[in-house]
Amino acid sequence: MSTTPPPSPPPGTAQAPTAPLIMHGQYIKDLSFENPRAPQSLIEQTQPQLTLNVQVGNRQFDAKTFEVFLTIEASAKTPKDEPLFVLELVYAGTVSLGEVPQEAYGPLLFIETPRLLFPFARAVVANATREAGFPPLNIAPVDFVALYRQQLEANAGKMPGPGDGQVGHA
Repeated sequence: MSTTPPPSPPPGTAQAPTAPLIMHGQYIKDLSFENPRAPQSLIEQTQPQLTLNVQVGNRQFDAKTFEVFLTIEASAKTPKDEPLFVLELVYAGTVSLGEVPQEAYGPLLFIETPRLLFPFARAVVANATREAGFPPLNIAPVDFVALYRQQLEANAGKMPGPGDGQVGHA
């Protein structure tokens, strides 16, 4: 049994469309965890007050290649307002956009790419808090569509696009 490559399209015909979004890689760009009251913070059993902030940003490398990053900041304090931990994570991925209209760039960069990155960033946060001696911090799913809409409202309807910096707070 032999395999032959599929025939090439005849000259002058259109090639198959490319994917609208290609993920090249993802990585931890920055990770910081502070446990300022250890070991006392691990001995006390109090219900912490958690604060969580999620933002999306991007940086353009060329016409269709971008770095998209999630910035996650989480902190916990005791009821007496003493810090238990402070976590900061910048989790990023590099993507290329296919042949899509310019108005699709914002949704692809600020909604679809963060949806792909989020589960991995969430795991990093859970592992970091667990390794620090706390119960794992399992972040609830983030509505990136709502974050994007918040940014649209903040910019008076102007869609965020390439290189427009960070979007929203969750």
